[in-house]
Amino acid sequence: MGKRAKITVVGAGNVGATAAHWAATRRLGDVVLVDIVEGIPQGKALDLLQSGPVDGFDVSVVGSNDYAATANSDIVVVTAGLPRKPGMSRDDLLKKNADIVGDVIRKVTAQSPNCFLIMVTNPLDAMCYLAKKLSGFPKNRVFGMAGILDSTRFRTFIAQAAGVSVQDVDALVLGGHGDTMVPLPRFSTIAGLPISLFLPKETIDKLVQRTRDGGAEIVNLLKAGSAYYAPSRSVIEMVEAILFDQKRILPCTVYLDGEYGAKDVYVGVPVKLGAGGVEKIIEIALIDEEKKAFEKSVNAVRELITKL
Repeated sequence: MGKRAKITVVGAGNVGATAAHWAATRRLGDVVLVDIVEGIPQGKALDLLQSGPVDGFDVSVVGSNDYAATANSDIVVVTAGLPRKPGMSRDDLLKKNADIVGDVIRKVTAQSPNCFLIMVTNPLDAMCYLAKKLSGFPKNRVFGMAGILDSTRFRTFIAQAAGVSVQDVDALVLGGHGDTMVPLPRFSTIAGLPISLFLPKETIDKLVQRTRDGGAEIVNLLKAGSAYYAPSRSVIEMVEAILFDQKRILPCTVYLDGEYGAKDVYVGVPVKLGAGGVEKIIEIALIDEEKKAFEKSVNAVRELITKL
């Protein structure tokens, strides 16, 4: 047996700490939780570690304010940054989070030059672009979590509306992680059957809109803070796909170099995720209205990148 994988999670807020929790309980590897606030990563890591005897995991969980603890990580998940507050767009976050993420990327890549970087910080697509530029890593090793979260929201709503098990629902959401995301009902199924067999068009349209507003709906309910259970579980699905070389086909935010007619931009599309990171970008033929929505999404991401 080889050595255990090492997973660093940067940002010990709700998303980061919950990601560390899922990683430990799924026994994916040793976990390092890093944050600038003194005591918070150490306290949360110690608390999580102490659930090991009950849950039955033997992985190590360590908290630190020092990036030296992250040395030689296999995967680094970046959740550091400010969450959205009610009335705030993901774009408002751009400047503040770009400074934080820039600092994080320089520090983690110095310690783990061969790691995979999975970005979670919003505005997600722009943060991925920034991480690639600053790290100098190849495009297969820098990508972001958004599509899995948007799809799992869409799948939840479809299952509820159709009165079926979530396990039988597959759904696809493309585009930027924001108000211009593109849920694709045409590629969404219940046990392999089109969702249009189960739901009328007006219901599907409502679910598409609710998916677009999924993050804001939770922000408005929580008042302080944003979603963290589904986002953190979604990123761990990606971690698992890489560590176990699962070759999963998952929607992820990746660098496009001509695919879908887009160049030098990060946006959400289906990819094959395995031990090589992003091993393949899956191109699907879009019909006109989907294509227009996707282009609009790409342009929205480009604007953010230009602002960077």
